[in-house]
Amino acid sequence: MPLVDKGRILPNIRNRHPVAIELGCGNRKRDANAIGIDIRDFPCVDIIGDVVDVLKEIPDGEVDIVSSYHFLEHVADLDLLLGEVTRVMRVGGCFKVVAPHFSNPYYYSDPSHKNHFGLYTFSYHAHDRVFRRKVPHYNNNVFLSIEKVDLIFKSPPPFYFRHGVKRFIGVIFNSCRYMQEFYEENLSFIFPCYEIEYLLKRVD
Repeated sequence: MPLVDKGRILPNIRNRHPVAIELGCGNRKRDANAIGIDIRDFPCVDIIGDVVDVLKEIPDGEVDIVSSYHFLEHVADLDLLLGEVTRVMRVGGCFKVVAPHFSNPYYYSDPSHKNHFGLYTFSYHAHDRVFRRKVPHYNNNVFLSIEKVDLIFKSPPPFYFRHGVKRFIGVIFNSCRYMQEFYEENLSFIFPCYEIEYLLKRVD
């Protein structure tokens, strides 16, 4: 599909500083200063088009901050997307990802979900100095480093009592890396986790 650049952002992206983009922002952009990219048109979307196609129009190393909220689980080719994300990011730039945790029972209700996310998902794609359990890389071009991973425990409205209980559980399981790893290996299907948040950095 053709791209629609509402404000002619792409030709002038070198003149913006800092450059922040939000992938698959939908009808609610979390960062008002970010360039919102989505395949569907909403008032907060700045560039309409397939996210990978839009990223291909951005020169190397022009982006300071990339964010994605409940979007990566819908992506058919995650490796392709991550390759484009790392290409457009400046060294030292930040990549924030929020996605459903694999134990979230609501994950399976949405037929458009294609990817699962857990503590070690980005360990296959990035340098991991966070977790003790080590996994292999699936490619040789590793340009991301994991800075932080948090398990988010909550319940959606109207389940407010459950929400309070789960927030308390989250404090315990996020208290240290050992507790996070212990939780995911042993307790994730007893106390389901709603979502997971990653903070990654672009490295040389």
